[in-house]
Amino acid sequence: MTPIRYVADEPGRIYRKVSYGPMLDVFFIDLRSYRGPNSHGLDKELSPEARLLGKRQVAWLKRELVRSTATWKVIACDLPIGLVIWDDYGNRRGSESISNGDNGAPLGRELEFADLLRFIRDAGITNMIWLTADVHYTAAHYYDPGKAKFREFLPFWEFVSGPLHSGTYGPQELDMTFGPQVKFMKAAPGGVEQNLPPSDGMQFFGLVDIDGESEQLTVRLMDRNDQELWRVVLEPERTV
Repeated sequence: MTPIRYVADEPGRIYRKVSYGPMLDVFFIDLRSYRGPNSHGLDKELSPEARLLGKRQVAWLKRELVRSTATWKVIACDLPIGLVIWDDYGNRRGSESISNGDNGAPLGRELEFADLLRFIRDAGITNMIWLTADVHYTAAHYYDPGKAKFREFLPFWEFVSGPLHSGTYGPQELDMTFGPQVKFMKAAPGGVEQNLPPSDGMQFFGLVDIDGESEQLTVRLMDRNDQELWRVVLEPERTV
C-alpha cells in the first residue's frame, strides 16, 4: 500500500531510486514484472526468457548506480541472490529465483546478475549492500569472489529478512556460483516442509542505521519481540 510515483511511459513501474541525503540512495528493483517463465535455469546465453530484471531495468540500474554520489548504495530486491528457490520443490527442479542450484558457472538467470555484478566492479561502485526477502526466515550472507565460481565482482553483503506476518520455514540451500557465506541465520526447525504459524513468534525484520559523523552503517536483524538477534557494523570504503 505504498504510493509510487506514476511514470508516464511505463505505467505500473515499480523500480525507482529514493535518496536520503548525501549518505544513502536506495534502489528498489522489480524481479516480478519483466521476468521470463521459470525453467531449468541452465541457459548458456542470456535470452529474454532467461531474464528477471529485463534490459530496460538493468540499463536504468547501471546508469543510476554510476550517477549516485551517496556514501551507501542499498539495493532493495524482492528475491534472494544465492538461495535456491525451486520451482518444483518436490522434485528439486526449475528456478523460481536467481540461483539454479548447480553451484557452477553462471547459467540461466544467473547470467543477468553476473553481468550486473561485473559492471559494478568495473565501474568502481563501492559501499553497496543488498536487502532481500521472499524466503520466510532471516539471514546475513557475505559474498566473497575468492570462494565463488564466478569471481568478477566486488565482495558485498546481503541481508535477508521475512516474514512480517506469515508462515515461517527454511532454511534454503545456498548456491556457490557467487560465493555466499552464511554469517547468521535463524529459521524454523524442520526444513521447508514445516510451516510454522505467526503465533509461534518466528517473525523477523531488519533495521539499518547510518552514523552521521563516521558514516558507519549498522544492520540489525530483529524478531517480532523487538529482540536483536544479530548485528554488523560496516565501515564505508573511502574514495580518494
